[in-house]
Amino acid sequence: MTGAGSQIGFGKEIAITLAREGCSSIAVTDINVDDAQLTADTLKKMGVKAVAIKADLTRKADVDAMVKQVVDEYGRIDILCNVAGGILGGGPIEEQKPEVWEKEIALNLFNPMLVAAAVVPQMRAQGGGAIVNIGSGSSHMYSHGVGAYAQAKAAIDVFTKQLAFVEAKNHIRVNCVAPGPSPTNFIKAPDKQAVVNMLIKEIPLGRATAPGDIANATVFFASDVTAIDISGQVLHVSGASVL
Repeated sequence: MTGAGSQIGFGKEIAITLAREGCSSIAVTDINVDDAQLTADTLKKMGVKAVAIKADLTRKADVDAMVKQVVDEYGRIDILCNVAGGILGGGPIEEQKPEVWEKEIALNLFNPMLVAAAVVPQMRAQGGGAIVNIGSGSSHMYSHGVGAYAQAKAAIDVFTKQLAFVEAKNHIRVNCVAPGPSPTNFIKAPDKQAVVNMLIKEIPLGRATAPGDIANATVFFASDVTAIDISGQVLHVSGASVL
């Protein structure tokens, strides 16, 4: 589970929901290991084996070391949830900086690609597994302007489908959950709820996406019970803002 440090984010809620649904061992990672440890502590209180790992997921060496540590700790990786990401820039395109674009692409596209590249060989050796990428409804929302974040998340849709097709023969399922606006740390404004309230005006169901909404969809895709025959799909959990 990547990006599980934020205590109000999707990653922590996904980890908790996986634990509730029977996962007995969960590794949580974040560039801020203290925050990841808070999530791991919550999981331990639920009776789950949990380890927190610090990793910069834009660095291959960090990713490879992280995956090795998980395999050494638990012996296998059945589920990979690629949650880590972030919005770093915005504004009129002529005012945006290419170096920020590069960081956003690395964080939101190269990061899950690097993690998948490290995990897939282990899943092949095991005989299968499930990967769930977290995308974004912003890839289909054009009123927000031009942004490298949305472009990277659109690429995640394609990456999900490509990897699903290639790895199907190895019984590795790959799907994507694309959230709508939510009052998590992705919104940098001091009053997150005010920004979400503004965005809600564009959402037909008239509500913000909650971390629990994303967690439930992610666990649905991760389960061999509910999604054994589902792969290569992008599910928008965004109040009908993307159809």
